[in-house]
Amino acid sequence: MNMKQLERMRTDKGFIAALDQSGGSTPKALEVYGISKESYSNEEEMFQLVHEMRSRIMESPVFTKERILAAILFEKTMDSKVQGKYTPDYLWEEKGILPILKVDKGLDLLANGVQLMKPMPGLDELLTRANNRHIFGTKMRSVIKEVNRVGIEAIVKQQFEFGKKIAAYGLVPILEPEVDIHTPNKEAAEAILRDEIMKHMVELEANEFIMFKLTLPEVDDFYSELMKHPNVVRTVALSGGYSREDANQRLRRNHNMIASFSRALSEGLNASQSSEAFNKMLNESIQSIYEASLT
Repeated sequence: MNMKQLERMRTDKGFIAALDQSGGSTPKALEVYGISKESYSNEEEMFQLVHEMRSRIMESPVFTKERILAAILFEKTMDSKVQGKYTPDYLWEEKGILPILKVDKGLDLLANGVQLMKPMPGLDELLTRANNRHIFGTKMRSVIKEVNRVGIEAIVKQQFEFGKKIAAYGLVPILEPEVDIHTPNKEAAEAILRDEIMKHMVELEANEFIMFKLTLPEVDDFYSELMKHPNVVRTVALSGGYSREDANQRLRRNHNMIASFSRALSEGLNASQSSEAFNKMLNESIQSIYEASLT
């Protein structure tokens, strides 16, 4: 584990840029960016276009360590290059931004009101490659859609089991048990989630550091107790489908929580924009999310 990177994540100001759209969400991300499905004929071309979009964001002069702590990458992005360097090395060596890798393989079918992560049979090999690519940490997402204690218990158990395995490789896992913003009685689902997380925190050894990526809660500062735990490096918020304005307003009300936004970060960016217009829009997005992460 890189202790300099760990200390930066623990104490520095800024937020996490989520640039990890996967195969399922890439077409929508490209469409929002102004690139239609007719612009590519296969998956390889699609991923090349989204890598160009991500590279444009990362290479922008406004995408800097002063406001951005880390960037979450898709596996193909980790193995791709930016300005002749592998993306993780470019981020850290050229930008001072921590590289984080999305490791899950997507969501399983809905059961007991939740979607667990699909099996990850190649996780050990991926984590070895992540270390070789100088990755700081990982991220993995599952989703809660109903107030169902059995399902929520299963989600938290799965997240911690994989989290401990990832920590054993010297990486810092981000556990992401997302509560869908459209969940009926979302506040009740969050209460069960928080209780289950706190139950599992006692399983962690002193040297097992983790992070959490959580839906912005209905009750302000709802996760404050979790943030104080010595094993928790940082707790970050996902935008979850909220507009950037709405997500920022909610984030401001949750102290010591920082953003890890994807759609809210890239909102308003378009492939046809000039460099000046693109950087202006990206700068405004970054500044607003950064300011919301300072409370």
